[in-house]
Amino acid sequence: MKIEKFEDIVAWQKARVLILNVYRRMRNCRDFGFKDQLCRAAISIASNIAEGFERRGDKTFKQYLYIAKGSCAETRSLLSLAATLEHMTNLDANDLFAQAQEISRILSGLIKTLD
Repeated sequence: MKIEKFEDIVAWQKARVLILNVYRRMRNCRDFGFKDQLCRAAISIASNIAEGFERRGDKTFKQYLYIAKGSCAETRSLLSLAATLEHMTNLDANDLFAQAQEISRILSGLIKTLD
């Protein structure tokens, strides 16, 4: 199946869900700097997938997918701190962490198809 628009990319779809879940779970957080960084990292995943796809070149798209993977790692790093800092429960942080891990795995598979 040929992907015709970035909205068809499963990793982008899952990243969008992750963004919504991060925002919901951080809604009441008063540590605005931390909250902003976590939200930005999550947003960056979907944004880089979309931007890379629209640039219409496999080499460029692959570069953006690596950037999106980096944003997944940043998101996971911040989520591990979120529970420690008591900005969310361990259960919530672990759930979001697992979502980010899944997106990273999907991105790795997509990158391999572009090789």
